[in-house]
Amino acid sequence: MPLILKHLKISRPGLWFPTIWIYLVPFTFETAFWESTIFWVGLVFVTFPLNYLVYGLNDYNDVAADSMNDRKGNFLFGAKASVATLKRVPLWITLVNLPFIIYFIYYSGFQMFVVLFFMVAVNIIYNFKPLRIKERPPFEILIQVGYVVTALFSLLLNKLPMLPWLTMVYLSLFAFQAHIAGEIMDIEPDKKAGKKTTATIIGRKNTKLLMLAFLLIEVIVLGIGFQDYVLAGFLAVFSAWLVLDVFVFFKDNPYTVAQMRLFGWAMNVSALLSMLWVLYSGKLLTPLF
Repeated sequence: MPLILKHLKISRPGLWFPTIWIYLVPFTFETAFWESTIFWVGLVFVTFPLNYLVYGLNDYNDVAADSMNDRKGNFLFGAKASVATLKRVPLWITLVNLPFIIYFIYYSGFQMFVVLFFMVAVNIIYNFKPLRIKERPPFEILIQVGYVVTALFSLLLNKLPMLPWLTMVYLSLFAFQAHIAGEIMDIEPDKKAGKKTTATIIGRKNTKLLMLAFLLIEVIVLGIGFQDYVLAGFLAVFSAWLVLDVFVFFKDNPYTVAQMRLFGWAMNVSALLSMLWVLYSGKLLTPLF
């Protein structure tokens, strides 16, 4: 496989949707954002470069767990890269991201430097010792709030007003829920590699119930705080499915690789549809309080 495709796979294109989704939240179709060149530069950054940073550092420090993870080795869930390839990943991450970082700081000033510094710092704290938050449950879930910084990046770059506090709360819940979904699918390889996560400690069923709790809070926030009954309704349906998953269909049994891939594609389709709805409705920009 060509080298560029190997590194593209490391960035996990099937999991780009959280950064793209959060980047787009401050916009609506009414603003004609697609006419702005800087918007597209920012959108390119939150696809491959930013996710290459996030998942490249993750893979660099997770060789053992990834080597035993049957869902890896594809563009949906990420690469099973060799040690030789991963050795060079920090250098390639720097080469890919540095031109964007320099340009964004030049374009937006010191505040952008702070935001980008925070983005990089969170990923180092998450992946590297002595802190290595990714193996300090439940903080590996809570640190996912770092994804919300993508919204601050979008605001600064595109010179948009600050998002309402309730929108930031919702985006944090979204990040927590997305991360927990990945942990549920990785319980077996993480246990084999001796990796501690919330899911490996409290078990599959309890982790699904934790995810369900976050989903229900999101439904309440969307329904009461934003009167967004479309997005709230979608998450309510997803919550109902999760109840059936826990108590009827899968219970405490692991998903097959084929089922995980199906769920992965379903997540991408639902993310695309919800992005279009958020851009069309603008409801996440107008909370009731």
